[in-house]
Amino acid sequence: MAEPGGRAGQLKSSGLRHGWTTGACATAATKAAYTALLTGEFPDPVTITLPKGQQPAFALAAEELTPADGATSVAGTAPRAMAGVVKDAGDDPDVTHGALIRSTVRAGEPGAGVVFRAGPGVGTVTKPGLPLPVGEPAINPVPRQMIRDAVAEVAAEHGGTGDVVVEISVDHGEEIARSTWNPRLGILGGLSILGTTGIVVPYSCSAWIDSIRRGVDVARAAGRTHVAGCTGSTSEKVAVAVHGLPEDALLDMGDFAGAVLKYLKRHPVPRLTIAGGFAKLSKLAAGHLDLHSARSQVDKGYLAELARRGGAGEALAEAVAAANTGLEAVQLCRAAGVPLGDLVAEAARATALGVLVGSPVAVDVICIDRAGTIVGRAEPLGP
Repeated sequence: MAEPGGRAGQLKSSGLRHGWTTGACATAATKAAYTALLTGEFPDPVTITLPKGQQPAFALAAEELTPADGATSVAGTAPRAMAGVVKDAGDDPDVTHGALIRSTVRAGEPGAGVVFRAGPGVGTVTKPGLPLPVGEPAINPVPRQMIRDAVAEVAAEHGGTGDVVVEISVDHGEEIARSTWNPRLGILGGLSILGTTGIVVPYSCSAWIDSIRRGVDVARAAGRTHVAGCTGSTSEKVAVAVHGLPEDALLDMGDFAGAVLKYLKRHPVPRLTIAGGFAKLSKLAAGHLDLHSARSQVDKGYLAELARRGGAGEALAEAVAAANTGLEAVQLCRAAGVPLGDLVAEAARATALGVLVGSPVAVDVICIDRAGTIVGRAEPLGP
């Protein structure tokens, strides 16, 4: 059954509305545009079938038939048709929420099938290691298949050949892409058209995790033997200063330490540096792989126990346990000559190696304070 109006649905388990991926929106726009190209009329709303069988309906926000001679278009006379859908990401804080995704469809060469083009605001692949060849529009494999399926459906219903050129564009996409991983991954000129299910699950951060994986792929394809997973821009600058790493070796890990480690276990790089704020890395030290404040907390009792192992007396250990923040704890220990920062770094490395077990990845850890000062290090284990 179709979900009406292109509005995102509600997840019963969380109370949050799910949304639609850029790939689903591009598919809906393409289906509407190709239908208009063949019939002269835009279906609105337009219903598509997602990979798992759901059938959402999308309202059109833009439509245009362009005739060959400037006259009023009728079925079969327009050289191209354009339809646009506004992306609704539901309750997910997605940078592409509200973006207008357009598909312009025109007849292609006989027998060519669906040929994809990047319009304004959609990027082009310029580096190897991604799931698309260099030079291709950044329209990922699942959205491409969704669009092919939609084109085939329309062709069968309205007597088309299915040989079309599909140009996907995103209004202001190049500007939006600056706040994504695309420039670092070598996707230039705009956004990627993404999605594996067509559905955006709120706060799943699937796009961020996918970007981490693509970052590893690009680094491996470039022959990098050392990458850095960093929790933020300050720790990234420190990792570059310490190790001299190029941009394509830097992984914007954020809170997703587990995503970095699990992907590197399957796709190893010889050396990994984990760099981050002391508080976040103290969570990794305690065994947490998701470092977000909503899903893990700094355990000051654990820090007090580490301080004891480092030679802290009971008074200092109690002060650490009662500290207001993790950074206050490390400052108390530094003043007393107790290397709590190093102990946290070593424990964080142990957690990482536990995830990577069996994979040939050496790990070092750098803990910093808010100013970017290194407050703890753990070098790779080995001879």
